[in-house]
Amino acid sequence: MYSKFSIDINCDVGEGVGNEKLIMPYISSCNIACAAHAGSVEVIDKVIGLAKEHNVKIGAHPSFPDRENFGRVVMDISSEALQKSIEAQIQLLKERTVLQDVKLHHVKPHGALYNLIAKDKEMAQLVIRAVQNTYPEVFLYIPYNSVIAKEALKSNLQIQYETFADRNYNDDLSLVSRSQKNALITNKELVFSHVKRMIVDKEVYTISGVKKIIANTICVHGDTKNAVELVAYIHAKLTENNIRIA
Repeated sequence: MYSKFSIDINCDVGEGVGNEKLIMPYISSCNIACAAHAGSVEVIDKVIGLAKEHNVKIGAHPSFPDRENFGRVVMDISSEALQKSIEAQIQLLKERTVLQDVKLHHVKPHGALYNLIAKDKEMAQLVIRAVQNTYPEVFLYIPYNSVIAKEALKSNLQIQYETFADRNYNDDLSLVSRSQKNALITNKELVFSHVKRMIVDKEVYTISGVKKIIANTICVHGDTKNAVELVAYIHAKLTENNIRIA
C-alpha cells in the first residue's frame, strides 16, 4: 500500500544495556557510543562486529565527555576542549571500523549535545567543524528544521533528518524533556502509529497540535525499557505496510 516510502531505522547502542544482539536484526543503522558518555573500546569492537554481521550501517554517537550524567546534561566545558573531545570520539569509531573492514556511515550527536545544537548556532558550528576535521564524507543524523541542519547544509555536509519513535514532541519539534512523565512512548501500537504518521503524512502530533516533519531515519533508544519489543514490532509493521527499511 505504501511501497513508495522507505525509512532507515536507527538505534543508539554500546551504552551498557547489552541488548545489541537482539536489536540488530530489526534495524538498518546504529549509533555507537564513543566511550565518552558510555561504552569502551571493547564494547565498540563487539558492536561493530554485530553490525557488520547484520549489514547495519555504523555511526559514531559522540557526546559531552560526561559519564556521570550519561551525556544528558549540558557540561561546563570550553569550546576548544569540547571540539577536541568530539573529534577524538569520531576518530576512535573511525579507527575501530577500519580494523573490521567496514566504513563509518554517519555521526549522530548524543543527549544534551544533540538538543543543544538543534538550537545553538555556535555549538552547531563547533560540531560541524569536528566532523569536517575527522570524516567529512559521513552523514549527520540531525533534527528536521533545526539550526544544525541549516548550518550543515551551508557547510556542504550530507544530512539525514532524524525523528524519534519512542519520544513525544513539543510544538517547536524539540523532544519533551525526560523529566516529564509524558516524555517516552512505550506502547508498541502507539509507537508505530507515531512512526507511520511521520513517514507517510510527514507530520507529527505535538503536545498541543500537529506539525510538519520530515523523517529520513527514525530512532528507537537502545535504553528504552522495551526497546527490543519496539524495534521488532516497528520492523514487522513497516514490512506489513510495504514500507521499505533501508
